[in-house]
Amino acid sequence: MANRTPVGKLLLFGATGDLAQRMLLPSLYGLHADGLLPEGLTITGTARSENSDESYRKFAKEALEKFVPKDRMDAKAIKSFLERVQYQALDATDMAHYKELAAKVGDVAGGLAIFLSTAPSLFEAVIRGLDSAGLAGETVRIGLEKPLGYDLASSREINDTVATAFPEERTFRIDHYLGKETVQNILALRFGNSLFEPVWNARGIDNVQITISETVGLEERAAYYDGAGALRDMVANHMLQLLALIAMEPPARFDGNAIRDEKAKVFRSLRTIEPQDAPRDTVTGQYGAGASGGEIVKGYIDELEKPSTTETFVAIKAHVDNWRWQGVPFYLRTGKRMPTRRSEIAIQFKPVPHSMFSNRGGLLQPNVLVIRLQPEEYVQLLVMAKEPGLDRDGIRLREVPLNLSLDAEFAGSRRRIAYERLLLDLIEGDQTLFVRRDEVEAQWTWIDAIRAGWVANDIKPKSYASGSWGPSAAIALTERDGVTWLDE
Repeated sequence: MANRTPVGKLLLFGATGDLAQRMLLPSLYGLHADGLLPEGLTITGTARSENSDESYRKFAKEALEKFVPKDRMDAKAIKSFLERVQYQALDATDMAHYKELAAKVGDVAGGLAIFLSTAPSLFEAVIRGLDSAGLAGETVRIGLEKPLGYDLASSREINDTVATAFPEERTFRIDHYLGKETVQNILALRFGNSLFEPVWNARGIDNVQITISETVGLEERAAYYDGAGALRDMVANHMLQLLALIAMEPPARFDGNAIRDEKAKVFRSLRTIEPQDAPRDTVTGQYGAGASGGEIVKGYIDELEKPSTTETFVAIKAHVDNWRWQGVPFYLRTGKRMPTRRSEIAIQFKPVPHSMFSNRGGLLQPNVLVIRLQPEEYVQLLVMAKEPGLDRDGIRLREVPLNLSLDAEFAGSRRRIAYERLLLDLIEGDQTLFVRRDEVEAQWTWIDAIRAGWVANDIKPKSYASGSWGPSAAIALTERDGVTWLDE
């Protein structure tokens, strides 16, 4: 098990990057303002660009002013937070620079947590540099931001490199979706209530749909995204982690090993999509020109300004081959330039075995449990209810939602950035919401088989208009099973 002792120092790689500005610095400030960071914790930022402590503090202050909500800004808290912050420039490929970095960080006997957000090509140099400078000992733990490879082989290479200096109990692989409040609420919903477990299986559930849709195009991620595509960028981590939380068996306790043991079992139970099944069970797409957010937008190729066969949309029919889920399809769908931005899970239960109501009373619809992760956070159960009236022509039924708005129900509690929880867990040494190596490798094994099927069948992404729900083949993927995507 990981050492659950809070550390006294934090080292941020990529400290001048977009992630640091939008998420890491605001998250650390939020934790500081609420008195949740260990007293005396120092934060050392490092990146290639030259900065003094003072110029980096100015940079950090500007990031807070831009990305922290105004009602959370407090001059005294900002001042005391910035006093924790220092900076050291680093050329990650120059081993001599790591001695200067170690001198800036100082004595790590009281514990050091490292947040590593860097290109995979630099992992070997960074790990070697940290180790040579004494920044990888028993009191040091490391958090790894994706991408952690682009297939099983490269992922293993990265994990092997990290393992030369950081054993598994001191390695924290980050999937920021696991830090979202609503994602953790999946565990509370499933295992904190007796209502669902009796029907949370193939006898009670007809299908599960997981959708992560984005309205944006490439933005500033062209170089990374064109080498990754939707399957690697979204399915290989976020979507499969959500699937595992829905499909996992009840863990014995709420701790890192128990929860990750059950998730790993799900990944190992995923049915391999063989090459002959890839054309039937997967759909790929690439957005063309269209309308998004009321504006005319370019297609992917025009945005990229070069030819590409990278998929910006993927839909998959998956199966978990175990006792609980045999025969239940899990439909996964993600894409860019979709009509709306949302992340949600829809669990459709099986219909009642017999309807005592006449057809004039309205067709009975199966119950659906919707777990919305973003932009709103809510849990909604769609049930059949009687319409008001004297019922002279028979009872009329209508589908109505039972809503639990987490935003409204917990309005008095501040909604935290996912990175606040993950950074605090890294600092305190709690691995529960981080991904273990066997999970990662089982995920990549499944993903690699899909990509091999695309190559074997020469499958190229089908064009879809920006502002649509992807290629028409994605609709056929579910409708041939008598299932319809839950769209607004």
